[in-house]
Amino acid sequence: MDGIIFGFFALSGVLFLCMVYNFISIRRPGMYPPKNLLKRRASILGSGGVITFLIGFLFWIAA
Repeated sequence: MDGIIFGFFALSGVLFLCMVYNFISIRRPGMYPPKNLLKRRASILGSGGVITFLIGFLFWIAA
């Protein structure tokens, strides 16, 4: 069970790092993906990070 909990926390960390990368990419000039696409991608990654963090936290409380 500890491996599953660690997996959820690790996945949420990766999703948060990807969200930060997309936010940083918005500031860069000359990026190919349009800024609205990068904002949408960052919001989806952030919400996925929050959801996986909450699932991992609930499993941690239950264990």
